[in-house]
Amino acid sequence: MPQRLNFAILGAGIGGLSAALALEARGIDVTVFENANSPREAGAGISIPPNAARLLRRTRLCEAIDNITTRSQGLTLRTSHGEPVSRPGAPTPQSYQIHRVELLDMLSSATKGKVRFGHRCVSVEQTGPGARLTFANGAVCDADAVIGADGIHSIVQRAIGLKAHPTSEGVVAYRGLVQSKKLSWSAELRGLNMWMGAGRSFICFPVSQGRLINIVAFVPSPRDMEESWFAAGDISALVAEFDGWDAPVCDLIAALDETFRWGIYDRPALPYWSRGCVTLLGDAAHPMVPHFGQGAGQAIEDGFALAVLLEHATHDEMPARLKAYQDLRLERTSRVQAASRLAGQFYRSVGGDATEQAQRMRSWMSEAEWIFPYDVEAAALRQLQFGIDAPDERSPPGSAASMPAR
Repeated sequence: MPQRLNFAILGAGIGGLSAALALEARGIDVTVFENANSPREAGAGISIPPNAARLLRRTRLCEAIDNITTRSQGLTLRTSHGEPVSRPGAPTPQSYQIHRVELLDMLSSATKGKVRFGHRCVSVEQTGPGARLTFANGAVCDADAVIGADGIHSIVQRAIGLKAHPTSEGVVAYRGLVQSKKLSWSAELRGLNMWMGAGRSFICFPVSQGRLINIVAFVPSPRDMEESWFAAGDISALVAEFDGWDAPVCDLIAALDETFRWGIYDRPALPYWSRGCVTLLGDAAHPMVPHFGQGAGQAIEDGFALAVLLEHATHDEMPARLKAYQDLRLERTSRVQAASRLAGQFYRSVGGDATEQAQRMRSWMSEAEWIFPYDVEAAALRQLQFGIDAPDERSPPGSAASMPAR
């Protein structure tokens, strides 16, 4: 019987915990190391798109997911003055809206005992067949493979010779949560709702079974803003940015008790993700602007792809399996990054009535329709079936040249 391998995941966010869940389900031992001393997440809602939702629903968390998510009734688009913007093509597949904290609590419960908080990684070194992690608290961990799910400032990314170069979009996002009971019309709110105007966009959707309404507002900024989920925003400044917009937008902003802001930065696709027995996942591998709501979805896809490709892997196969994961995921996530950029450009397109907005929408909508039906587990199984029979010239030194077909 082959020896069970031990994997170390850096980062206990949505991507890291989803990967731990998927890997454990396929018999792989996992330990998750988290920099923070305890779970720390700002209150915010996120949308789980159908390509990721179907993966979570295949796990033992299916019932728990239904208990904490709000099913989307589609996407409604409006101009800044409330004119409906028609959407071409097929209806948007069903997604789920969820409070980020509730999702992380659910994933943490499912991986109970696997997360070690207060472990800030200071070095990642490949040690022959495996890797060694050293932490600021003096702890050391030897693992058969390391998965860097440690975000946009990833130490794992640097350890395999990569460096991302962020570029500001000149946009700052304000986010917050509003208690539904504050608004007389909140019971009528369904699904994702977006208003679009010159240089600005505003989105809202219900979370926590409709008890809360999540809002995200994108506005232009003449200066670079910090990439932080916890920087306090100025509600009065937000009110001024959306003065004269459709009444529900103004109502929601007025009902905020607090808001947080973060600068939006874009990064180009990385040339590779894996080196030897070390690889990347989620924002560490493919950070993307948030305009298409696929950041969490693509991180979840990463974890489930890894689980399929690493099941029953031996020590010797590890570099090739991680290379196969990189090859499977890099092209798709690069395309999703591009689609997210285009979405932001459309949402903040200058002026125009509803008809003009609908016409512009057609120019990029076809670039995104392929995202939702994708099944990453099926794609990973095909990758295993066909194997890799030739080296990739773009691979860095230390990556594997081939993987035996199974």
